[in-house]
Amino acid sequence: MICQPFYIAMAIVVLAVIALLVFFVGRKREGRKLTPLASLAFIFVIGGFLLIENRLIGLSLIGVGIVLAIIDMIRKSKSK
Repeated sequence: MICQPFYIAMAIVVLAVIALLVFFVGRKREGRKLTPLASLAFIFVIGGFLLIENRLIGLSLIGVGIVLAIIDMIRKSKSK
C-alpha cells in the first residue's frame, strides 16, 4: 500500500506542472485573467490537499473547490 505522503507529493507536483503550463502558455494570451471565483476554487482545492489528514474536511474542501470551478466555467460560457 502506498503511503499518504506520496499522494500529497504527487498532487503538489501535478499542481506545479499545471501552474507552469498556465504561466508559459497563458503569457501569450492577454485578457484571460483568473476570476475571483476561480481563485477561491483554487484556494479550496489547495486547502483540501493540505488538510487531507482529516479526510472529511480535506475531501469536503476539494469538493467545494471543484463545484466553484464548475460554476465559474458555466458563468464564463454563458457570458460569451
